[in-house]
Amino acid sequence: MAYFQKYLILTLLLLSIFCINQTVKCDDDNDDDDHLDEEDILLAGINSYRATLNLTALIENERAECLADEIADQFKYQPCTNTTGSNTVPGTEPEIFNYPNLLQKCHLNVNTTRDGVILPACVPNLDSTLVLSNYTMSRYSNYLNDTKYIGVGIGSEDNWIVVVLTTNTPEGRFW
Repeated sequence: MAYFQKYLILTLLLLSIFCINQTVKCDDDNDDDDHLDEEDILLAGINSYRATLNLTALIENERAECLADEIADQFKYQPCTNTTGSNTVPGTEPEIFNYPNLLQKCHLNVNTTRDGVILPACVPNLDSTLVLSNYTMSRYSNYLNDTKYIGVGIGSEDNWIVVVLTTNTPEGRFW
């Protein structure tokens, strides 16, 4: 019964996000606006999901967002498969090349990012419903359900979207 209630709440949540976040697409050639919309929709969905669990909303963190953008940019040429993103077997995630350089580019160091977590997902066309379920109905939900995570940065590129969660500890603040 509890599973059914949780599934019903999540379904209603997804439906409400879909209804609220219907955007009008214009003939603007700038694809960056689409990514911003996808990221905003995902953040709203994650925070709504956390609200159903009586957890506080995640606060946007600019440096975590920078890192998420850089990682998504690195993954953009990697194809989506059944073993990428939230379906990845732990320990076989896509490799992040030049991680120290990415940290430096975002004005971060390894000492302030140690407690954070990077959650990449590959979803064809970044369909907002599938993207949200990739985070809320997968092993990634364990991180979203954890009260130690208070901040978030989201970046996307092509079929990839990356969520970086931050903590309020000195080792996870992303400062």
